[in-house]
Amino acid sequence: MAKLGILRLMSDSPKGPRNRLLLALPSGDLRRLMPELEPIPCELEQILLDADGSLDAVFFPDKGVISVVAVYDDGSIIEMATIGREGCTGFQAAFGAKRSSVRLLVQAPGSATKMSRSAFTRAMDAMPSFRSLIFAYVQAFQEQVLVSGACNGAHSVKERLRRWLLMMRDRDDDDRLEITQNLLAEMLGVHRPTVTNVVRELEREGLIARGRAQVTILDRHGLEEASCECYRLVRMRIASHLPKTYPQEIDLPPKRSPRTTTHARHRH
Repeated sequence: MAKLGILRLMSDSPKGPRNRLLLALPSGDLRRLMPELEPIPCELEQILLDADGSLDAVFFPDKGVISVVAVYDDGSIIEMATIGREGCTGFQAAFGAKRSSVRLLVQAPGSATKMSRSAFTRAMDAMPSFRSLIFAYVQAFQEQVLVSGACNGAHSVKERLRRWLLMMRDRDDDDRLEITQNLLAEMLGVHRPTVTNVVRELEREGLIARGRAQVTILDRHGLEEASCECYRLVRMRIASHLPKTYPQEIDLPPKRSPRTTTHARHRH
């Protein structure tokens, strides 16, 4: 059977992974990994792994989005990166870490494929294809963190929210995002009233619709055109590292020329 047919069967099977990183492996290597893979549900705001906790497993999202967040002494959190079907949480385990420095929080509910850290380490040692994919993903993950950090310091909450919604759409493959505004405020590192005002503005512009504990993207093209350049930059850089899991080109209008700025804009 052709490799494409095998991957399609595995992706469509309720027992097989739908994670694009796993499906990018040679079919024989993926079959060797299958006994080590455990499908699990992911509930909204579930903590899969906490900061300073034992790094016992690596998660490959099949549906939904996992947020990588920093946790501060006062209990507050702020998002550093998101992980969807294009990746995994192995960015620490790939270098032999045994404890996590971040919290892995389910931001959009769905499911994931779980792999023990010991099985992950064995696969890194024994499968060149797996090792290459994981290291390529770690590079892509680093690009996301770096650009997101710059965006948080340079752009307004409204611009950051547009970028965040687009990145969530890329990772979850769904225009409807299940998230509370309280959690959204924590992810962006701002107060709840600030998020509420910005969400209302985007709704008045016809870009999104609000619902109970959810946001629906109505105009993806308009949202992308109004977003800061960071969205396209992150997408382009991730796609260059992961061409098999993250398409570089999408059906979007040409980006308008960015406004010239000499100073970082203050957060609202």
